[in-house]
Amino acid sequence: MQPAPPPRAASAAEQACRERLLTLGASFRNAEPVSDQAGCRIDHPVLVRALSPQVGLRPPALLNCSVAETAARFVRDVVAPAAARRFAQPLTALHQVSGYVCRPRNGSAKLSEHAFGNAIDLSAFELADGTRIEVGKPEGADELRFLRGVRGRACGPFKTVLGPGADADHATHFHFDLAERRGGASFCQ
Repeated sequence: MQPAPPPRAASAAEQACRERLLTLGASFRNAEPVSDQAGCRIDHPVLVRALSPQVGLRPPALLNCSVAETAARFVRDVVAPAAARRFAQPLTALHQVSGYVCRPRNGSAKLSEHAFGNAIDLSAFELADGTRIEVGKPEGADELRFLRGVRGRACGPFKTVLGPGADADHATHFHFDLAERRGGASFCQ
């Protein structure tokens, strides 16, 4: 195998994405490019600590800027308001179990969207009182409705949405990614 080519200089689009992340109030830093002989690569990654001033990301995730921006907008427009309505308290953190990981898709030779920092897996949502709403173990009707609402509204901003019931690999978390598909289609289960 040949070594991966060197990363490209940050484009105007990459710079604009970072400006939008700052405007959204995300806490992040530019990270070193990552690449692997297997083909995994993020030329201009960001290490995201929080998706808004009020909502942390635990632990921080290495992502491409597009996924970070989409996640920050999704938290602002959908998740935080839904938590406030349903539980009468603010959302304070998302718990993630996978940002960038150099690996193939489960059961496939094709690289996962995680291999490009183009996906994030969320396992829980934390409220101000410390309550953790676990994707794989909702407690009660309110938590179940909240999770169903988040999952349903993720389809559109994200191009792939998987979670409990989709397959055994996604029984405990939501997988959100920006995979490019023909005609801009989404795949949501």
